[in-house]
Amino acid sequence: MEEETPPKHPVGIAGWIAMIILGGLLVASIAYAIHAWTQMAGASISGFGWAMLGLGVFFTLACGVVLMGLVFYSSRKNFDQ
Repeated sequence: MEEETPPKHPVGIAGWIAMIILGGLLVASIAYAIHAWTQMAGASISGFGWAMLGLGVFFTLACGVVLMGLVFYSSRKNFDQ
C-alpha cells in the first residue's frame, strides 16, 4: 500500500494578510529606529556606518532564514528522529 502524502497548499489569503502586516511592522520599526537615532543629540553615523549597519542586519536576517529553513527541512525529512 502506498503512503499518502498530504496535499501541498499555497499560501492562503490569511497568510498573505499576515505577511503584509508583518512587513509593515518591519518597515515601521526600521523607520522608528532611524528617526530615534537621528534625534539623539551628539550621535551621528556616517554613510559608511549606515551601509555596514544595513549589511549587518541583512546578513543576520539571512542567517536566521537559512537556519529556520534547515530546521523545517530536517523536520520534514525526519532527520530529527
